[in-house]
Amino acid sequence: MRATLKGEAYGGNADMDLAAATLENTFVRLEPFEPSHREGLTAAAHADLSIFAHMPFPVAERGYGAWFDWLMAEQEAGRWIAHAVIAGGAIVGQSCYLAVRPADSGVEIGGTWVRREAQGTSVNPAAKLLLIEHAFACGAERVEFKTDALNLQSRAALAKLGASFEGIFRRQMRRPNGTMRDNAYFSIIRDEWPEAKAQIEARLEAFA
Repeated sequence: MRATLKGEAYGGNADMDLAAATLENTFVRLEPFEPSHREGLTAAAHADLSIFAHMPFPVAERGYGAWFDWLMAEQEAGRWIAHAVIAGGAIVGQSCYLAVRPADSGVEIGGTWVRREAQGTSVNPAAKLLLIEHAFACGAERVEFKTDALNLQSRAALAKLGASFEGIFRRQMRRPNGTMRDNAYFSIIRDEWPEAKAQIEARLEAFA
């Protein structure tokens, strides 16, 4: 499958042409969502539903399958590119492109989760390395991330990626329980990527 997200800038054609692609390195393989991923993703998600405590989609209440269906529909509409994260031959989580802005050469990486036992391993930095590198290769100038301001684990992980903390957007989203969520924003811009990439690769050497 190859889905391309394009747009036109105000003064002409946009520079970013972000295409869905299978991405792979020594540690993980990322595959754009297909119906065949449903079973593996559902099994990984339901192994420990507590990992979704900070997610805006009510996985614990509605089950992962409902989120999978929503993500597939968003992918078909060209708004998201969701990836199954595979490590050791098994699906261990997901990570996505969203908020794709071809006219401004910007994209967000989010909707990320990995099984509890894969947290703190090479999986997340290796997956982020692939997604960020691919975004910049497709013409992105800015890659951004947001997380619930209360999610200190996610904020620490983004800082370790070399992303710059940009601040808090207050009461920006509603959580599944109805409370309002403040979002912490981080970003990496093209000029910063070589240094951030080297930082991630140095971290991954410890797992090699």
